[in-house]
Amino acid sequence: LYDVQGQVKKMDYKARSELLWRQDGSQYDLRFEVSAFLVGSRVQTSRGKLTTQGLAPERFSDRARSEQAAHFDYAKGRVTFSANTPDAVAGPGVQDRLSLFIQLGAMRAADPGRFVPGTQITLTTVSARSADRWTFTIEGAETLDLPAGATPTLKLQRLPRKDYDQKAELWVAPALGYLPVRIKLTQ
Repeated sequence: LYDVQGQVKKMDYKARSELLWRQDGSQYDLRFEVSAFLVGSRVQTSRGKLTTQGLAPERFSDRARSEQAAHFDYAKGRVTFSANTPDAVAGPGVQDRLSLFIQLGAMRAADPGRFVPGTQITLTTVSARSADRWTFTIEGAETLDLPAGATPTLKLQRLPRKDYDQKAELWVAPALGYLPVRIKLTQ
């Protein structure tokens, strides 16, 4: 469970959200849901395979008022979108906007010596409508005061390339298998 703070049309809100991560050694399912009074709800899901390179999404969906989805076809090297937007390239390491946060932690867990502070990780990141290259920089160790107590984390940050791009900050906890304990998205 996560506490969520946000702002929509200059109205501040607080909500609770839940990130569910399930895997059976060959397949995974991710589901993120947030809902707030007067704001409504949003559900993102990611489903795919676990490979030696990490997560390989097969379907990503994003539902607020209506659902939109991205479908990954690795045989053709393409991502198609239900929103009838142009296809995108599905190259090695491609992630969706939900699997990305698990994949970044898994990459660090698999090879801690390779991903030291200052290291940059660039991945094609797919939304339900398009794909873009996102670069994260490993910022370093940070201890967060969470409801479970002081939690050592590693912070990663995506700085936007353009003024309208989304900024993303991610804190993963080594003691929890590098799963995210805080995610901050700024538009």
